[in-house]
Amino acid sequence: MDDGYCTNDMSSSFEHDDDIVISPKKQALTRFVKNKLAIVGTVLLAILILFVVAGPLFWDAEPNRTNVLITFRAPFAMPEHPLGTDELGRDILARLMAGGRVSLTIGLASAFFAIAFGTLIGALAGYYGKFVDSVLMRFTDIAMTIPPLPLLIALGGVFSPSPMLLIFLISILYWMTTARLVRSRFLTLRTLDYVKAAKAVGCKNGRIIFKYLLPNSLGPIIVSTALTVGRAIIMESTLSFLGVGLNPPTASWGNMLQVARVNMVRMPSLAIIPGMLILLTVLAINFLGDGLNDALDPKQSR
Repeated sequence: MDDGYCTNDMSSSFEHDDDIVISPKKQALTRFVKNKLAIVGTVLLAILILFVVAGPLFWDAEPNRTNVLITFRAPFAMPEHPLGTDELGRDILARLMAGGRVSLTIGLASAFFAIAFGTLIGALAGYYGKFVDSVLMRFTDIAMTIPPLPLLIALGGVFSPSPMLLIFLISILYWMTTARLVRSRFLTLRTLDYVKAAKAVGCKNGRIIFKYLLPNSLGPIIVSTALTVGRAIIMESTLSFLGVGLNPPTASWGNMLQVARVNMVRMPSLAIIPGMLILLTVLAINFLGDGLNDALDPKQSR
């Protein structure tokens, strides 16, 4: 039986009236709004994104411009440099904005590729089971035994670090958790009646996976995405702090910490400010991810 029958009949079988389709969305939104930490995380993340993306529209200082006459100026000591200057006289506020764009881009891009690959592996393993599941999960288990930080340090020492290289390296080391979560979810969903009905009327496996199973697995995927973004930002910051990440003059919150390490006593704000931004960003993403998971979890509405 061809997939055209599935397209016409199954859509009418699984898509119900507006009350059933819209109501769960409204319930999920209500649960999300009631979650105070989720709202705090959303607002905080929005502020941080606006700061690094829209900030340069209002503060156009050049992040890499040096001025040895105004080195180590404390925050609020000069109106033209409200957060002070570093050891080369560069504007800290401008470097925080530029570094935030780099750190967030690496974190989001790494998470996107890691989640996409992990979801694909987990979906195939969970849906097909048996031999496919065994092969893919053994591959996942082997990948999980690789220690990320030592490997990234070694590769960072061999290759010239760049944002694209860091995105690639981080993404291939953080897909395994997503794969296992999606596999577990698919193993449960594939036994449900609507999946059996979809197979009975001739739906192709790809359609069942992407149209019926994947949307019902968004909860764990979203949480995994939030955790992966946070881990990627921390990993980039750690590598830059250790000197095997992005090299100056390219700014990131991590290499700002690395440079500030030797000047902690003289000017603690050089390390405190980017460190706090990393902490707040990771907390905001985790709060948002947990809130979305609670909102999308059908058990919450019972």
